Amino acid sequence: MTVSNPSSSNLPTLQIQRVDAREGSADILLQLRQKLSPAGDVVSPRGRALTEKVFGKPLTPVEVVQTICNDVQTEGTAALLRYCQALDNAELSAAELRVPAEALEQAHAAADPKLIESIRRIRDNITEFQSAILHQDVTIEPREGVRLTQRYVPLHRIGVCVPGGAAAYPSTVLMTVVPAQVAGVKQIAVVAPPTKFGAYNTDMLATCHELGVSEVYRMGGAQAVAAMAYGCDCIEPVHKIVGPGNLFVALAKKHVFGTVDIDSFAGPSEVIVIADGTARADYIAADLLAQAEHSPGSAILITWDEALIDAVHDELAKQVVQLERNELTVESLEAFGALILVRDEQQACELTDEFAPEHLHIETANPRDQIAKIRNSGAAFLGHHTPVALGDYAAGPSHVLPTGGTCTWAAGLSSNSFLRSGSITEFDEPALKQIAPDVERLAEKEGLTAHARSVSIRR
Repeated sequence: MTVSNPSSSNLPTLQIQRVDAREGSADILLQLRQKLSPAGDVVSPRGRALTEKVFGKPLTPVEVVQTICNDVQTEGTAALLRYCQALDNAELSAAELRVPAEALEQAHAAADPKLIESIRRIRDNITEFQSAILHQDVTIEPREGVRLTQRYVPLHRIGVCVPGGAAAYPSTVLMTVVPAQVAGVKQIAVVAPPTKFGAYNTDMLATCHELGVSEVYRMGGAQAVAAMAYGCDCIEPVHKIVGPGNLFVALAKKHVFGTVDIDSFAGPSEVIVIADGTARADYIAADLLAQAEHSPGSAILITWDEALIDAVHDELAKQVVQLERNELTVESLEAFGALILVRDEQQACELTDEFAPEHLHIETANPRDQIAKIRNSGAAFLGHHTPVALGDYAAGPSHVLPTGGTCTWAAGLSSNSFLRSGSITEFDEPALKQIAPDVERLAEKEGLTAHARSVSIRR
């Protein structure tokens, strides 16, 4: 698709792939899945130049992250401050890393009162949903003298990564902190880069204060992840790290996994829109553009209505020129977008399941029929009046979701993500004697005679 832009001579020509998959498979989905994988071996020219300046050689992103994490683990605050200066151009002392309580209060007082009202309503929406799905202890007594319990204990301390490079994200604070609070987490540390969109952003700080988060730090990137995982004299280590970030944050979370838990190893944002002839082309175009403006962000339409492909084509051309981030959005559409024509509803569902998108928006006459045929999506949005942005900002489920096809086995962040599950077993003497022969027999078969004796000695 080639579309000229009448409003901006600087905007490059928009070319989004159009694929007719009616007579075969949509290989474009496999190609896009490979391109969207956060492999960690691709770096931009700007990133390469910064790497060479900081490290003196052209390291890959994986090597950069390994170096930063190892330095922070061994040197602590000194390395953290050094990377804050080198990578974020922030001259901070150890005492300045933590945002003072007065700064949080001042941000809250200076914030738009209507924003604070929205934050409160959204917090209530999230709390209502996350409370409803929260796991509860389960106890059974399968026979006399036996009591078995599966209990859920909240993590004591967690860390939240809030991006702050190109925009401020108070929504990320809501979508990570509130589920943790619902789970009962007592200590929550928020880190954001020392930028005007990060730890110096009024809206982000005001949101933290409104939610009762008092531990906020001016640090971002791999160095912040390492500091939370390993701890240093300016921040105590956490038990789990959640929240989105760039490639370096994702790779750092992967690096520290095992020392701490993480929510996921996330790549670029994704949406598949399944639509039929009842869908409005302007709605679909708006939904695709909303995902593409993440830049990178994958935006794919799958439909069996050929006329809809053409109508969405025209709407994309019309709407993209109206966006503030139109050049970045065009880049995403060209690199990660597609308009795919399929034979029917069944093929649409099969291709979607194979791609396993982070977001799935079904804009059809009967979307519940299609979602019943699809197993793999991080979050699904049904109907013509349920844009993905509702989930991004206000509905209740968290917007921190598995990407890169990992929703075939991974789940999105929720209140249950902050619970640790464990079992409790209790037998009385008669019950022990009843089960003892089975335990002894298996233990002896495995040559673990001490195990067997720990039971037989009680008979």
